[in-house]
Amino acid sequence: MYEEWTSALPYVVAWRSVTPLGGAPKRILPDGCLDLIWQDGAVFVAGPDTTAQVGLPSPGSRHAALRFGAGTGPGVLGVPASELVDRRVPLDALWPAADVRAIAEADDPVAALTEAASRRWQGADRAMVALAGAARAGLPVGSVAERCGLSSRQLQRRSNTAFGYGPKTLHRILRLQRAVALARAGRPFATVSADAGYADQAHLAREVRALAGVPLSALLR
Repeated sequence: MYEEWTSALPYVVAWRSVTPLGGAPKRILPDGCLDLIWQDGAVFVAGPDTTAQVGLPSPGSRHAALRFGAGTGPGVLGVPASELVDRRVPLDALWPAADVRAIAEADDPVAALTEAASRRWQGADRAMVALAGAARAGLPVGSVAERCGLSSRQLQRRSNTAFGYGPKTLHRILRLQRAVALARAGRPFATVSADAGYADQAHLAREVRALAGVPLSALLR
């Protein structure tokens, strides 16, 4: 069972899940976000991924979490996303142990996570919101720097802090998300490659395997 909904915090999604009996390993694709996760009483940060992560929690394992989009997570956590790339970090390595214990023992972990994040909320960086929006829409991310009055180097630095990687990597990751969504909607792969912004179907296949670790057909199964 998995469900998600819009959080009270801007650009944040709340989600929870329960691992079913006999569940298959789950492949989690990179999405340009980081997550603050409660799992069976343990609380940790799942940093922004550059490739798919595969895992299978124990049957009955429960998760409750916040997923921070538009680069909003690092301000809440107090560390740049570049320090968390492809890592799973216990929250008490970043926050006071007493604050983490209150979340771990909460009857409603999502509410506890939201309250704790709200106290530390730093707002959204307008340039990073624009960058995420451009990358998600398949627009040239280089134009974001000019619109926001930043140099390419400044945009790169702020993107590393907010997302864990630069604009080009963010663009690749969100293009993958767009392609998978189109394929799951039943579009032929040739149409997916054109509509998602790949040079051709071979380019789509290479990028999916590089970022997801398996062909697109395997993701759809």
